[in-house]
Amino acid sequence: MSVTQGRKVARLAPLAAVLALASALAVGTSVPVSAAEPDFSIDLPAGVACAFDLRVEGTGDKRIMREFTDRSGNVVRTLAAGKGFTLTFTNLSTGNSLTLPSSGSVQRTTFNSDGTSTVVSTGHNVLILFPTDIPAGPSTTLYVGQIVYTVDASGVFTLQSISGRTTDLCALLA
Repeated sequence: MSVTQGRKVARLAPLAAVLALASALAVGTSVPVSAAEPDFSIDLPAGVACAFDLRVEGTGDKRIMREFTDRSGNVVRTLAAGKGFTLTFTNLSTGNSLTLPSSGSVQRTTFNSDGTSTVVSTGHNVLILFPTDIPAGPSTTLYVGQIVYTVDASGVFTLQSISGRTTDLCALLA
């Protein structure tokens, strides 16, 4: 998978739900890796999501998603709520991995007339920022609380605000 393809796939889940996660990481615990076949698996090269090659696998998405349209039938807002994927993060250089069951989140996305979108996510969410994002990655962070970010037409994420606790998943897996 190319970096561009990886970016598209890696952004699919964050745009859809930012990836709802369990509170287990917030208290510094992990659970064993599930033997279930993943619904998705993404390998991101070193320097994109972490300083090392990172695999992200997700299983068991149970979110409810709704779309809201204007009078012309155009989607202007989406809402995703509930328990998202159980996620496994693996440092492909060392084999260190961390699996997090979903705890739940709510994500509201507003599609702006200028081609950008504004995302407000509450609960347990992971956001992967690439070197082209603002602030520049690589970073893979668990947020427990609220995050607000925008996404421009070319897919660049700009983190607007955060409140609550943060956990650097790259540091945990290094």
